[in-house]
Amino acid sequence: MYTEIEQQTLDIDWFFTDGKYVGFTASGAGKLPESVARSSENNETLVSYFRNLPEISEVIVNAKLNDLLIEIFRTGPDERYLQDFVSMTKKGFYCFDKTNLNNFLDYDYHLVTSPVNPLTIDDLPQDILNIIMQTKYPEGMNNVINIGAIN
Repeated sequence: MYTEIEQQTLDIDWFFTDGKYVGFTASGAGKLPESVARSSENNETLVSYFRNLPEISEVIVNAKLNDLLIEIFRTGPDERYLQDFVSMTKKGFYCFDKTNLNNFLDYDYHLVTSPVNPLTIDDLPQDILNIIMQTKYPEGMNNVINIGAIN
């Protein structure tokens, strides 16, 4: 289990699915979905499995990312900011980052990068699929720029 203090103080990687594709998210010290928060063990299993996948895709950076980050941080994305998102997108993930870092209860995330060839849930072993299916986004991920609360 992730305590509320851990959630408020750590940038926790977590994953979700829309029933077809897989999303990677950096929590930015925001409140995690209940399905993620209730089992740090399951989340660490996903992190370990997904971070060890081979690269399968080219990367598309969100065309609106520069404007969004300038609005939020007064600076656009640099190589350091993009590094982990690009790495995960090369593995086939749609990658999101917390938009409002100073608001624990805000569930808004923005798309950072998208894969040209996304990983699908059909590519996952059953034990990983069983965990990822607990955290579902109700809309299709391939056209999403921003996401809100995920169950």
